[in-house]
Amino acid sequence: MRVLIVKLSSLGDVIQTLPAVHDIRQRVENAVIDWVVEEAFAPLLRQVPGIDRILPIAERRWRRRLFGVETLREGRAFKAELRRDRYDAVIDFQGLVKSALVARLALLAPGGHRYTYANRSELCGYEWPVRFMVDRPLPMERRVHAVRRYRLLAARALGYDLADAPARVHWRFALPSGEGRDVLFAHGTTRSDNEWPEAGWGDIGRRLVAAGFRVVLPQVGAVEAARVARLAAEIGDGVELLPPMPLDALAQRMAACAGVIGVDSGLSHLAVALDLCHVQIFSQPRVWRAGPVGCAWQLAVGGDAAPSADAVWAAWQQVRAARPAVRNATG
Repeated sequence: MRVLIVKLSSLGDVIQTLPAVHDIRQRVENAVIDWVVEEAFAPLLRQVPGIDRILPIAERRWRRRLFGVETLREGRAFKAELRRDRYDAVIDFQGLVKSALVARLALLAPGGHRYTYANRSELCGYEWPVRFMVDRPLPMERRVHAVRRYRLLAARALGYDLADAPARVHWRFALPSGEGRDVLFAHGTTRSDNEWPEAGWGDIGRRLVAAGFRVVLPQVGAVEAARVARLAAEIGDGVELLPPMPLDALAQRMAACAGVIGVDSGLSHLAVALDLCHVQIFSQPRVWRAGPVGCAWQLAVGGDAAPSADAVWAAWQQVRAARPAVRNATG
């Protein structure tokens, strides 16, 4: 069976869709999985075994010059590549008009179908016209965790029982079997309501350094570069500033860390997928929808309001104590 996953963005949502790849591989005999994704996220997907063909799309970039010559040329090339194969199942995990249009571009094999959500789930992106843009809209729970929502959509589309199987993600690179002393701060977010005060980051950074850890600060863009410069000066010695790097390289750098402390963001969801010790900071009540679940060394703090530095530090100590002495090196 050839399956096309349509999940274009954002980073966190793409990462939270990854367990569906493992589910399909485990439960659908001879499954071949292709994935349409925004070009910026394609390098990360190339580090995930089980995805046979990655089809990068530049929808965000094309929107800036919708009728430009280069945009039209690239669009034609993408369409030709997408239509190279016919699919038994095309699953739109995004549930937006733009993703449904991509799903409709794909060719179906005889007896094939296109699937997406038949209804909105709370705090999940959804545009109602999509249920009329596919031939098999599938009902979904109104209140459901994001990862389970993606896994349930695949299970219902392909006809297998998800039951209580844990969410799993595998990687092409090996996860270190030991524990490092680096702690990465996933401080960046595209949503202002997800931010955590810089004073909190500085406080936690100094506590980590005093406890023998090194703080690792990634950065993307001028705003984050200015923030990490201020944090490095506030924390003092024991800080590593990462240069901007592709997502696949950043994932491998994160995998070597002792853990991650981060806001509700793509990098925090990546920490969960890498099975790292992780404290995820919420400044709004979305924990039930996006926070880590089912793992003693991954905890969410906050929710109705931003947590204190003391609460974050207590959660970090808790996840460190809960982590097994030897990590699963297979991912």
